[in-house]
Amino acid sequence: MPEKLVAFINKAWDSRDLLKDDQYCQAIRDVVDLLDKGRVRVAEPAGDSWKVNEWVKKAVILYFPIQKMELTEV
Repeated sequence: MPEKLVAFINKAWDSRDLLKDDQYCQAIRDVVDLLDKGRVRVAEPAGDSWKVNEWVKKAVILYFPIQKMELTEV
């Protein structure tokens, strides 16, 4: 995975003020897009156990505060 994306996600995780920067928001969206396309996984098998890709998990969590919320009535 591109180290640049990993670095952006980890920096945004450490400093939420960076979520105001479009560059960091786009990095988060790029990771979610890779996840949607099946190119990355939050967790994957590693022998007899599972390995968590922390940077992907962080991107998913950071995705919520940067997305616009809207009310939908049914």
